[in-house]
Amino acid sequence: MNYIEYNINVSDPEAAEIVVAELADMGFDSFSDYLPDGFMAGAGSVKCYIPAAAEADPDTHTRIQNFLYEDGYPYERNEIEQQNWNAEWEAHFEPIDIGGGMCHIRAPFHPAKAGAKHEIVIMPKMSFGTGHHATTCLMAEQMLALDFGGASVLDMGSGTGILAILAAQRGAVVVDAVDIDEWAYENCVENIQTNGVQTAVCPILGDVTAVRGKVYDYILANINRNILLADMECYAASLRKGGLLLVSGILDLDVDTLVGHAARIGLRRTAVNTRDGWAQITFEKA
Repeated sequence: MNYIEYNINVSDPEAAEIVVAELADMGFDSFSDYLPDGFMAGAGSVKCYIPAAAEADPDTHTRIQNFLYEDGYPYERNEIEQQNWNAEWEAHFEPIDIGGGMCHIRAPFHPAKAGAKHEIVIMPKMSFGTGHHATTCLMAEQMLALDFGGASVLDMGSGTGILAILAAQRGAVVVDAVDIDEWAYENCVENIQTNGVQTAVCPILGDVTAVRGKVYDYILANINRNILLADMECYAASLRKGGLLLVSGILDLDVDTLVGHAARIGLRRTAVNTRDGWAQITFEKA
């Protein structure tokens, strides 16, 4: 699968967060952190990636161009072949520790780390969720504080499968990992096998309708604001009474909107955590 890289000029990290949030709704599935030394003098940038096939859709292409033009974001556009992208990951991907070292996330080409309660091996292949982005990190940190022993879990928008794998490692016995993107699904399958949790984690290619009628103790949804708002009623219907819904993929300025919508369908906010302008919310079903 080939990708298109948009290297977008932004003034500061806050502007980068806005760009990322907007483009995530348009099919972009991977992003760099804010880069202070951008391609234009005196400004920074953020690199955003979208599958070439998705960008080729006329409506999507028009939305991207309209957003970047109307909001005045100069950009460079580059085509990236999958082979080159994987080589780039191997050159720059670094291991990460979450929860004070309780969880260590690395690629197969990194050595194991002694002392970590949970070690997750992820082969990064252009799917969102390597633990480096604030939203994935926030979700994982919240999970480390919860008891998943014997639980049933739904991971919506599972991407690389990192949260599904962590749920299984923490004792969940049934974990459905659902993603609508075929490339993410294939990457998830590989990572589940690498981490030896295939008896607990079931990768599913599809959207929320693929698990209609099932009920879970926990639902994890690290997606984006619009999908969360559209699907939250389905999440509530699939959550047992007293079960928890963990969401992220949103900016901290979207928290009140999500909390208000959740309250109307019987979900009570129990925690809000933020980092670098991003937010994670935990809800309990009344």
